[in-house]
Amino acid sequence: MLTARQTEVLAAMTAGYSNKEIGSRFGLSEKTVKTHVGAIFRALGVGNRTQAARAAHAAGITLPPGPEHPGAAEADW
Repeated sequence: MLTARQTEVLAAMTAGYSNKEIGSRFGLSEKTVKTHVGAIFRALGVGNRTQAARAAHAAGITLPPGPEHPGAAEADW
């Protein structure tokens, strides 16, 4: 369903990273990250990052530990 890189990008997205930040973290251009994000949305049948995170969870997709975003507050899930 998702490639290994797409799964890493999805984990970073759910941690709150922007495309630019994801690119810096993984050594990718922002355009490449956008391509991965679009492919993730298509694969999961969603239209935004929140829906992607929910769809991945519902589908049982195991995400690698996402990088903790420096500005992220702890959430009570």
